[in-house]
Amino acid sequence: MKKDIENKASEVIDNSFDVTDVSIVPDIEDSRLTFGNTGLRFTATVLYIDMRGSTRLLSSHNRVTTAKLHMVYFHTIVTLANSLGGAVRSFNGDGMLVFFQGNTKESLSTAVKSAMQMVYMLTHSDSKVRQKLEKFSALDFGIGIDHGKILCTKAGKSGSNNRDLVWLGHGVNKSVKIGDELSSPNRIGISSHVYNNLTDWAKYSTQKDYWGNDQKVDMWTAGNHIYNGEYKTYYYTSYHWTVI
Repeated sequence: MKKDIENKASEVIDNSFDVTDVSIVPDIEDSRLTFGNTGLRFTATVLYIDMRGSTRLLSSHNRVTTAKLHMVYFHTIVTLANSLGGAVRSFNGDGMLVFFQGNTKESLSTAVKSAMQMVYMLTHSDSKVRQKLEKFSALDFGIGIDHGKILCTKAGKSGSNNRDLVWLGHGVNKSVKIGDELSSPNRIGISSHVYNNLTDWAKYSTQKDYWGNDQKVDMWTAGNHIYNGEYKTYYYTSYHWTVI
């Protein structure tokens, strides 16, 4: 076994790596992804949502109740993301990655709309999901969004429970870092790149001024976070998007 592991390590490190550019979000069954040195690279907006306080939930409720809370949480996120073309990947504990493939202002803005819908369904008093959840515990979560090129590769060994996809890129890492900054009521944060490329409908809200005229109001507030040892500007909001 030791020799097999060492041979695999040498094979991976010493040989070249074949990267193919694609216009889809890969999945685990993609035949172009092998356990050799192959990877698929795509451009996407990355949405990362993380539910906090799982230890607190387990301490406050029995395992069955905690399982029900997680089921409602994940079902809500997946349904909303899929409805807007988001590709859900990497269930990891209480976190989830969603990719909105593309390199347009529309795809960036759609990711933001999806995040705002998630906030509405999980927190708004008009949402029956929130009403059901709060009988036990109001969920605490944050959402981070960034954009960029993502490299996907397959890791592990053959067999349904021995493999997974690995998602590599600053877009993934930065969305996680931004999401960690958020707390109620500002549950959504976006990178400066995403903010600077939003369409108006995802950046501004329309409100009445003192004289009753419609006025554009920026929904986003600038903040700073540390990424890779440097201060970076990001933008956060407490706005939501109503789901009908």
